[in-house]
Amino acid sequence: MTGPRLAPRRAVRHARAALGITWRAAPGGTAADLLLAILAGVTPVLVAALTKLVLDRLTGGRPANASLALLGVGLAVTAAAGVVLPHLRAYVEKERIRAVSRLVRRRLHDAVLRLVGLVRLEDPEFQDRLQAAQQTGHLGPTQLTGNAFGAVQSLLAVTGFLGVLLVLSPLIGLLVLAAALPTLWMQLRLNRARVAMVLHLEHFQRRDFFFGQLLVGVPAAKEVRLFGLGRFFGDRMLGELHGMHRVEQRLDRRELRAQGLLGLLGAGVAGAGVVYTIVAAAGGRLTAGDVVLYLAAVPGVQGALGGLVGQLGAIHQALLLFDHYDQVIRVEPDLPVPATARPVPPLRDGIELRDVWFRYSPQHPWVLRGADLFLPAGGTTALVGLNGAGKSTLVKLLCRFYDPERGTIRWDGTDLREFDPAELRERLGAVFQDFMPYDLSAAENIAVGDLDARDDPDRLRAAARQAGIDEALTALPRGYDTLLTRIFFDGPDRDDPQAGVVLSGGQWQRMALARGFLRADRDLLVLDEPSSGLDAEAEHDLHTRLRELRRGRTSLLISHRLNAVRDADTIVVLADGRIAECGRHDELLAAGGGYARLFTLQARGYREDSPAPV
Repeated sequence: MTGPRLAPRRAVRHARAALGITWRAAPGGTAADLLLAILAGVTPVLVAALTKLVLDRLTGGRPANASLALLGVGLAVTAAAGVVLPHLRAYVEKERIRAVSRLVRRRLHDAVLRLVGLVRLEDPEFQDRLQAAQQTGHLGPTQLTGNAFGAVQSLLAVTGFLGVLLVLSPLIGLLVLAAALPTLWMQLRLNRARVAMVLHLEHFQRRDFFFGQLLVGVPAAKEVRLFGLGRFFGDRMLGELHGMHRVEQRLDRRELRAQGLLGLLGAGVAGAGVVYTIVAAAGGRLTAGDVVLYLAAVPGVQGALGGLVGQLGAIHQALLLFDHYDQVIRVEPDLPVPATARPVPPLRDGIELRDVWFRYSPQHPWVLRGADLFLPAGGTTALVGLNGAGKSTLVKLLCRFYDPERGTIRWDGTDLREFDPAELRERLGAVFQDFMPYDLSAAENIAVGDLDARDDPDRLRAAARQAGIDEALTALPRGYDTLLTRIFFDGPDRDDPQAGVVLSGGQWQRMALARGFLRADRDLLVLDEPSSGLDAEAEHDLHTRLRELRRGRTSLLISHRLNAVRDADTIVVLADGRIAECGRHDELLAAGGGYARLFTLQARGYREDSPAPV
């Protein structure tokens, strides 16, 4: 298994960027960590050298008490520093990691906010990269800095101990260095293989997590139990886990063989040096202190070299992790925003689609094929069609989450691309079919429709009343302040039935509608299947409310239930990405086209004399 590689220029750029982030996030902590790493690197060498001097004074005749005491104090202080420095470094490093995490998270958030549309966010490849950046983005700078400083520490220790060995015996010093070179080479290869394995395991880990969530999560719990899927998904999960373990086992065995052989080589060299040193000391060529210094230097060199190799491998892995983050941070905006945007005026005439063609990528089929449509100001336009006809895509284009590949969408004659998307969206209100239930309080769940209403409880209640959800929210244990979730509770709150409440699907639908009512005064109101989760009585009540809401306002109503759109000023039938029919309800029925066929088919299900086919 060969490891992934970064081009040298790209690796250097990543290293500079990651170290720059660390410095900006925690300049004092970074400088302190480097200083502590330098001290930690030279401390073992100083301890060994001072030990040699003490032993030589003790065995060399009558020692000078004053100088020996001074050496003893120096040895004690240095040994104490060797004990304290790792703990101090660990504390400084944790502080630095926290600061870097905050900065990285903020920059990642800012980068995502630059994506004014959905082009990147709905791209699976970019979504994978974004998820990786969220999970490991902070690890690149923190690991790179920590391992770079660790490499400095190891390099200082290697240099110091190797210098000692070369002074004592150039031959032994060269032998120890020669024995370390195969270790260095093999460790680099193993580290590359380890990084490659981590990336290779991402496939297994994603699927293992997916099947694990199916087994323990709430969304799938009913079907898993009703259909007896527990064993099926459990076997799939264990299969992915077994696949991960096989890959890890192969690399572990490879590491065991390599480390065993290299360990024997190092032990052989170290043993030969011990024999040589003892013989030399017996012959008077070396002192007892020299022997102790050698015995400390050999494992010191080998250990420091092993640490250095490990740090280099970790730096390589940190650069690969940082690559995900760097590519997200550097991503270009997904939609062009004019440098000098035109102000968005109140809608006076209407919105026009002129020969609009759209597809999600060159590899996808066309969703819209030359669509021409006019939404008159002050009127209600209903959009109907089969699944996949392009209704939701058209809504995304109106909100400028995407731009047409061909053609234009004009607001009172001005191309939407000439506006600032944020300012354009301030003039829009929408209730999406795939609305979001937020794990927030009831009041906040409504206020997300217009954050200016957060501190206006009367306005929130008015929106809830219009959506028909006020009574239900008032009856909650803590009223509008009740959290609509149970996921945040632990400890004493775990068994409190009033701590949080989970709403039904229909109630959540009305919560989403309440958000729409908060924005009812906007220039365009988009209602995408606003009653999809309601029963017949609630649906009738809702559309009565929406009829009043739409009166005199520009609105686009999308629904599969044609009875809900029959009173629209204009009904548009979308088929195969084109406008197939357009007119009022009676006109379309008289025309006998696709709308008339669908309406008759739906109406048949409500007639007692003509039951709908089963």
